[in-house]
Amino acid sequence: MATTAAASPPAIATALSALLRRQRRRSSRCVGASHARCLAADANAEAVAPSRRGGHGGTRLEEAVPAGEGRSRIDAWISARLGGGGVSRARIQASIRAGLVVVNGRPVSKVSHMVKGGDIVSCTVSELQPLRAEPEDIPLDIVYEDDHLLVVNKPAHMVVHPAPGNANGTLVNAILHHCKISTFTCLARNSIDDECPDSSDDDIDVFDIDQFTTGEVSSEVREALVRPGIVHRLDKGTSGLLVVAKDEHSHAQLAEQFKLHTIRRVYISLTCGAPNPNSGRIEVPIARDPNNRIRMIATPGSGHRYARHAASRYKVREVFAGGGSALVEWRLETGRTHQIRAHAKYLGIPLLGDETYGGTKSMALSLLRPRTPSRYHCDLSNMISKIDRPCLHAALLGFKHPHSGKILEFSCPPPDDFTEVLNELHQVTLASNGNSGGGVARICD
Repeated sequence: MATTAAASPPAIATALSALLRRQRRRSSRCVGASHARCLAADANAEAVAPSRRGGHGGTRLEEAVPAGEGRSRIDAWISARLGGGGVSRARIQASIRAGLVVVNGRPVSKVSHMVKGGDIVSCTVSELQPLRAEPEDIPLDIVYEDDHLLVVNKPAHMVVHPAPGNANGTLVNAILHHCKISTFTCLARNSIDDECPDSSDDDIDVFDIDQFTTGEVSSEVREALVRPGIVHRLDKGTSGLLVVAKDEHSHAQLAEQFKLHTIRRVYISLTCGAPNPNSGRIEVPIARDPNNRIRMIATPGSGHRYARHAASRYKVREVFAGGGSALVEWRLETGRTHQIRAHAKYLGIPLLGDETYGGTKSMALSLLRPRTPSRYHCDLSNMISKIDRPCLHAALLGFKHPHSGKILEFSCPPPDDFTEVLNELHQVTLASNGNSGGGVARICD
């Protein structure tokens, strides 16, 4: 069942329940439905994604650094030329360390090696190495489950799938245990998100060993392969609803719905500041930040070579402390990496607790303190100091069942850490308005 949030003041409870009630699925309620037992699966289960041949292992680059170009790091220089083809900077760095990069005829081993105009650079992209995930007895908050799929309420701080440096404690590890699957062998992801494995994207890229030639992977790895159908992702710090497919047909059908943007996704967030106007649509492309590879940036116009179309709708549900913060609802039209976080920053209202995108503790306090009585400043500081993730929650998920065709929608309230901050902001707002209780913060239609 969905996690029960801590008790909220009446106004907050009413606002959240109204929000979730408005988003209820159009068919019969599924939250709390009895769980069908996970089908037994063994190590040679069928793939849950269409086969993709190829991969980037062995890709070669041989190019001269243009004359007159300034000095730059070798990993950054190669990444700028191969990144658009899906080769990540982490993959390039691994290639350098493996001795597969040569400058002016001499191998280099340092990723920080500097190149300059006139240098001849040769690079061969390294092959991917298998990752192995083991079942782990990690509790799952299962909102719905049948023979074909399950909907999970992911807790904050849980990574969705294994990646280099994140082989344990992931949602996939928990699913393996839940479904009684003995092992899961996959290949390290070969996308631009390798350095950001907890990302969310429209690109459906479950681990797919079929994209590699037989010679690249041992028969033991191939035979042991099991692919839990992770159809989409949530950032590590984001809590909320996520659907997992159990069979190939379900995965293909759900992936198609994501591709066509027919999946209904509603998020709620707490922001630093409040947007103006109270509602709107933001259509600004998103690209990797060239100065920080784990961050995305919203890039209006067509100035960035690798920017991708991204569109979000937002609506303010409640304003706190005279605009120091707000409860904002987001509806995704696309699902780019860190889309809500990047669009919120572009609007000038980074998510509360999102240090990567400017929602720092100091920014939050600078907005809230001038708008609240001084006797609440200590409480505000204590509240802000406890925030350890972006205040973002996937509150609703709706899709067509891949087998029955029925429209399903699921909703769940935010977890305790989100609700506690919401409660504190509500109390501060009441105090700022001169109310001792019974009043309400400004709730927007």
